[in-house]
Amino acid sequence: MNSVQIRSAERALSVGTWLIVGGAMLFSILTVTPLMERHSPTGWEWTAPILPLVVDAAVVIVVRLDSVLAALGGDGGRWPIALRWMTGCMTLALNIADSALKKDLVGVAVHSVAPLLLIVTAETGLAYRRAITAARTAREAQLNAERAERERTAEERREAAERRRREEREHTAQLAREQREHEALLAREQTAREEAARREERERAEAKEQAEREAAERREAEREQRERERERAEREAAQRWELEAREREARERREHEREQQRAERERQALLAAGPADVKQGEEQARATVRAAFDAGMPIRQAAELCGWSVGWVTARYQEHRDTTTADAGASALDLEGATA
Repeated sequence: MNSVQIRSAERALSVGTWLIVGGAMLFSILTVTPLMERHSPTGWEWTAPILPLVVDAAVVIVVRLDSVLAALGGDGGRWPIALRWMTGCMTLALNIADSALKKDLVGVAVHSVAPLLLIVTAETGLAYRRAITAARTAREAQLNAERAERERTAEERREAAERRRREEREHTAQLAREQREHEALLAREQTAREEAARREERERAEAKEQAEREAAERREAEREQRERERERAEREAAQRWELEAREREARERREHEREQQRAERERQALLAAGPADVKQGEEQARATVRAAFDAGMPIRQAAELCGWSVGWVTARYQEHRDTTTADAGASALDLEGATA
């Protein structure tokens, strides 16, 4: 029997079992409900279907879990057996109770059919499932053994083929090794001859290189000597130029100081003259305004010193300010250029 047939048998068993369980549950509810209505307190007749539903629910649990355990090859112990027989006996008792109370033996026999069929079906279904599980386990063990045998045979064949290939590779490698050793011997002899020729050529090249290196060293020593003489001459020329520059700067500084002292004396003389009684000439007035501007005197006081109008003096002050600003900008540009 293959796996398809086993699944078909399990499906038929499952469908038949649930049909019997469903029919027995429906028959039990229809049979037990009138009995429970007659024996329920007044006003509680609506609870009559609860007891058969509870008992039948226990039957469903037993059947379902027994089928799962049987499929897994497990055993729930004594309690599932006790629950199975207890629910079966309860269902049987509830179904025949009404007929038994009426002493109706035919009714007892008729109403005991469904519960007894349910009990026997549950036990038989469990036995069938255990038998199917055992058969499947045995079938799987047989298939596994056959598969293992096939794999072992294939592995032996692979090992034999691999052994043959390994022997062929070793034989080929042996031939190739002998060929390589022969070629290596010839190559060593050729290499020894070439090495001797290269050694002689290298010795000649080294001798030639040594001679060229000595000549280059002599030329380098002469070049370095000329470079040192040139650098010494440049240092001496730079020192002479620097000395001359310092002397020239000192002369220019002394001349500038004398010029500043002379201009300061002239400015002091112009400022010390006091307010002019008559209007000065334009050149002298300009010199007076310049001296007043350099001394930071107010415009009105400068106008009193030169005798010219305040507007004219204001214009000269503005000219001196513009000139001072332009000189400051040029000095800043010169300083940036020197820094760069």
